[in-house]
Amino acid sequence: MSDFDLDLQTAEGELDEPEASGRVVLGVLDGTTDPDEWLSHVENDDVLVLNIEGDLNELAAGFARDIRDMGSELMHFRDFLVISPPGREIDTDRLN
Repeated sequence: MSDFDLDLQTAEGELDEPEASGRVVLGVLDGTTDPDEWLSHVENDDVLVLNIEGDLNELAAGFARDIRDMGSELMHFRDFLVISPPGREIDTDRLN
């Protein structure tokens, strides 16, 4: 037998736990919020769920292209615009 002593509890305690990143932010997309505020949320790894009050194309015109260019996703679902940060996919598999 080997004299190697492996203490799994100590090793487990030494592992870095992944930091929770981003939040889920609920809001209203009605034209009163500065588009840069929505961009800032996405840049900070937040998921946005925005209740659309008005014409989506007009309301999202100030930030949608920038969000797509960042590698983020936007999805119109019912009365909401869902925006995920870069690298976080919006899974629509259960909608079919």
